[in-house]
Amino acid sequence: MPKKAKKVLTEEEQLLLFQQKLLADEEMAKKKERLLNQFLKDKLAKEERNSVLNLNKINTQWRTILREVKTKELHKDIEILSQTFERVVDCKDSVIKSLAKDLAEAEEQYSHALRSHLHNVDQLLALQRRRLSLLEESYNMELEALTKEFETERKMIIDQHEKEMHYLQDVFMAVEQNYIDTEYESKLEFQSLWDDLKNKNLEEKHFLRLQLENIVEDLWRRFQEALKNYTDATEDRKIAFEALKVKGEKSSKEIEAQMKKIQKLQDAIGVLRGKIVVHNRESEEQNQYIRNDKELILIQLRKLKAQRTQARGVSKENLVKLTLESNDTLKTLRRIVDKGEKILKLAEICRKYETEEEKVLPFYSSALSPEEKVEMVEQKPEELSEEFAKMVMDYTGMENFWKRYNKVKLEQLSLKRRRVQLLDINGKLREMLKQYLDGISVSDEVLSQLNPLFIVNHRSNLPSALSPPAAPPGAKPPRRHLQHH
Repeated sequence: MPKKAKKVLTEEEQLLLFQQKLLADEEMAKKKERLLNQFLKDKLAKEERNSVLNLNKINTQWRTILREVKTKELHKDIEILSQTFERVVDCKDSVIKSLAKDLAEAEEQYSHALRSHLHNVDQLLALQRRRLSLLEESYNMELEALTKEFETERKMIIDQHEKEMHYLQDVFMAVEQNYIDTEYESKLEFQSLWDDLKNKNLEEKHFLRLQLENIVEDLWRRFQEALKNYTDATEDRKIAFEALKVKGEKSSKEIEAQMKKIQKLQDAIGVLRGKIVVHNRESEEQNQYIRNDKELILIQLRKLKAQRTQARGVSKENLVKLTLESNDTLKTLRRIVDKGEKILKLAEICRKYETEEEKVLPFYSSALSPEEKVEMVEQKPEELSEEFAKMVMDYTGMENFWKRYNKVKLEQLSLKRRRVQLLDINGKLREMLKQYLDGISVSDEVLSQLNPLFIVNHRSNLPSALSPPAAPPGAKPPRRHLQHH
């Protein structure tokens, strides 16, 4: 079977589908963000409960021992903490205010840019609509004027042609009728004369035949008399025949003149027809020129419509892009704010476990030796690349942060090393305890081995005393850490 043709989506349908996908993705991201926030809140609540429980345990265990010793220290710590807290709070308040101000300015700039963009788009659309309406009005006016002029000229030419045709038809019919009437009258007159002469000749011939039959003897005399009489009688008819003949020739000449006049009129009709054909051709060329202008104007109109559609599509794409970028910016700012709040909460939690030295001097001066400082000062600027210099400038503002971060990393590594050493000591202590328990118990397995409690010459089977693990140089005594379960 033939494959079904895939449905081709238009640009508007593709844009709607893209917007629906974006909305669905945004809803899914919001749902995930809500679930993540709920999970973090639950985890934070659990951590806070564990922290409260551990603090309660520590307070109940160590309250009686540390109450007298810690009273004075706590007063001093409270003063230092209050000053430090006020200073930190002031710093954080100023940072929060500046961030809120920057956020408000960014939102105001975004709203202002969006309003200006929409205003410009509306102005461009209104200008394009006015321009199209003016072009359409001018085109309609010119088309109407050309149509009226063409119709008027065409009507005038048709009326003149009809008048001339009617006049020529009337002239032709009048000439033809005159010729027919003249010819008919001449034929009637000629036929009547011919019949009269024929009848008279037949009568005379019959009379003469009878006379010749009755009177043969006086034929010559009578013939002479008859000839003379005939000659005298037909002289007038001959004259009349000659006159009719001359009149017929004259009528023929008139008919020929009328035919020449008709031929001239037909030639004039042919010339007029040629003029009409030429005029029709010129009007057709003019109409074709007008049609070509119309096609050009329609093509320009289609181009303008395509440009308008393209501009609308570009503006829609820009609007969608701006919307997506604004949403991404809002999400990024929200993540930054959440991260800042998390950092502040963690800083408040970690503040409780800082030592007095860290509370008074939170940042050390420098980790470089004097020789390294001199070498860094004497280093030539040409040796530093532009990228490295830019990276150094970018991290200059976070120097205190990296100091504390490196300090925490070093303490973490020191604590890991201390933990490994304590685990080793714990294993050895467990082994010694096992040997001790085996020494005080009595069994076949124990008796078959060396007794660790048996001393000979001040020597026992116990392993040598465990030496405490060496702390790394410059490391501080480890603090007690709570494990959250």
